[in-house]
Amino acid sequence: MSSVLNVGAGAGSYEPPATVVAVEPSQVMIAQRPVGAAPCVRARAEALPLREGCVEAAMAVLTVHHWADLAAGIAQLRRVARRRIVILTWDPALTAEYWLLREYVPRAAAIDQARAVPLERLADLLGGARIEPVPVPFDCTDGFAAAYWRRPHAYLDPDVRAGISVLAQVGEPALADGLARLAADLASGRWHDQHADLLDLDWLDTGYRMIITDLGGG
Repeated sequence: MSSVLNVGAGAGSYEPPATVVAVEPSQVMIAQRPVGAAPCVRARAEALPLREGCVEAAMAVLTVHHWADLAAGIAQLRRVARRRIVILTWDPALTAEYWLLREYVPRAAAIDQARAVPLERLADLLGGARIEPVPVPFDCTDGFAAAYWRRPHAYLDPDVRAGISVLAQVGEPALADGLARLAADLASGRWHDQHADLLDLDWLDTGYRMIITDLGGG
């Protein structure tokens, strides 16, 4: 694709070189975009200030759960993209089983479930799509929620937690008991005993999904 729109772009961490414009509602996030990143317009997904068919592809990475009107946002993606739309999100049925959420921070799990967008609804709004799993490597350098599935000590770092939106939303006081249990389980070796099956894996499917629809335009 020679021209890509990144919607809900944040600081631009996931933008491919072909990105020609980004859209982000938060001025705080826009200010964090690096020098040389694509131009960024402050706007919402539901009201893209762009002409019809202006890009070959539109992408939305871990953002659709923040949109106030999902149907309107998807309609806007379909309006401005000629050939393809790609959305990265998660399958709530699978993320509910992720060890951190299930065993240590159930309040975060509840928030995760409440804000998740059903994959079937996204596919329907897109007018049909294929859904592909996105396994997470054990040494993933991005700081999203399941990036540290084989590095549990990372969740004890407040800087790591601050970059994970679902944990930040719960707040440190509500996480304290679960994190104390995690620290104790790591110190005693209980975590490693309980999750020995993870220790030799290079990749893990933690529920992240790519939803792709081809629009057929030139």
